Amino acid sequence: AGDKMPAGLLLIVMFVASALGGMIWGMIPAVFKANWNTNETLFTLMLNYVAMQVVTYCIVFWENPKGSNTVGIINQATKGGWLPELFGQKYGWNVVIVLILTVGMFIYLKYCKQENTARYAGIQVKKVIIRTMAISGAICGIAGFVIVSGASHTISTATAGGRGFTAIIVAWLSKFNTFIMVAVSFGIVFMNQGAVQIATQYGLNE
Repeated sequence: AGDKMPAGLLLIVMFVASALGGMIWGMIPAVFKANWNTNETLFTLMLNYVAMQVVTYCIVFWENPKGSNTVGIINQATKGGWLPELFGQKYGWNVVIVLILTVGMFIYLKYCKQENTARYAGIQVKKVIIRTMAISGAICGIAGFVIVSGASHTISTATAGGRGFTAIIVAWLSKFNTFIMVAVSFGIVFMNQGAVQIATQYGLNE
């Protein structure tokens, strides 16, 4: 029904569905953590493989052309579901969404009671764990929306491209300071693109 929706409404539906999907996925390890104290890192890593199998299963129905085992570029002709340019910049909306999420997480981490604080304050720790994991999952879902709708315009088991592992590095290097994360992310992207440029220029990939 995507081709029957106005472009703006379609993007809103995609955004909300991505956030809700990520939230539900994030709450699975949260419930186990809250009730049985399972390791959330290992749990979420294992869920990654489950998610990849779900995507692989769905590609069977979405593949274009049939038998290609890929979905190709989605709506290449109509650009339905693509984030439009903002201020003449192709990835303008991507930047705006990331900045809004950054500010939102700064406020949440600064002013909302987290696990250790909740324990001392007598607040139910289980609720804090589930709430935080749900929000984290929603952010991951939105990140997927940005990648598919605002950048690659396709989906596969390689869509995430190891970004979750890179995010762990960014979080640790920035000591969980949301604004420092932006600077660290820029640094990693700069080094990555520089490495690609050097490899291409000097034929290191051959």
